[in-house]
Parts: sequence; C-alpha cells; structure tokens
Amino acid sequence: MDLVIGHREPGTGGKRTEVHYLSTGSSTEGRFGLYRWEMNARPADRSTHFHKKISESFFVLDGAIRLYDGREWINATAGDYLYVPPGGVHGFSNESGEPASMLLLFTPGESRERYFEELAEIVATGRQLSDQEWTERYARHDQYMIQW
Repeated sequence: MDLVIGHREPGTGGKRTEVHYLSTGSSTEGRFGLYRWEMNARPADRSTHFHKKISESFFVLDGAIRLYDGREWINATAGDYLYVPPGGVHGFSNESGEPASMLLLFTPGESRERYFEELAEIVATGRQLSDQEWTERYARHDQYMIQW
C-alpha cells in the first residue's frame, strides 16, 4: 500500500511525502514494520522525538537527508544508516533541495500504519489540532515530541 502525506505543492512537480508499506506489523506477526519514505525537494521541519517501546532505523536510499542522532544533525547520503534504540531522541528532514528516499524499520512491529494514515488525513483535510490534541495523538502511537 502507498500513502501520501501532504499534497502536491505548486511548482514542485510532485507530492510532498509518500510512504510505501513494504512490511507492516500485521504482516510480520508484530516483529517489525518496514517502510520506504520518499520526500520531495521541499524542506520539512526539524522536529525531534523519541519512542518508549520501539526502536527505529533509517537507511538512506537516495539523495541527502539530515538525521538527528541524539547529539547533532548529520548529513546522511545513500548507504548511510542510523539505529535509534527505544528512548533515543531522533529526527529527520530533507533540506537538500532535491528529492530523497530512505527505509524506516520499526521494531517491534507496532502499528505505525495508523499513525501515518492519521497524519495523512490531518494534512489532506487541513484540520487544525490543538497542542493537547497533538500530544494525545502522539502518545497513542508511542511518539513523544521534544521541544528545544
């Protein structure tokens, strides 16, 4: 299944972000979830977060992606890999001005699909959530945002 988070941006010639479900938690008996994340050239914000119960790994396929490794933002390119254990603060952003893609691996296979689908619905409808609604939504999906 493919999912679009965002919409066609004028002048970009493409969608903002596409998430391709390669293996979902339900298809791996909860062992892992594997997704291909494709970003267009439009920069996204640099928010950071952590998960209490799941680890997350990033493998850059194409382009250049900024990854936060808990200490600093690093420039990652094709072939670079970052593992984040449960509780590890991390983030990612495409600031290169060019399209970029990466694989995301979550273990165990928590239902990140619902998180992605809710986010796509919020963006597509233009719905505005309060800070409290965002906090509750994130907590439902084991995501805790870091405010700097």
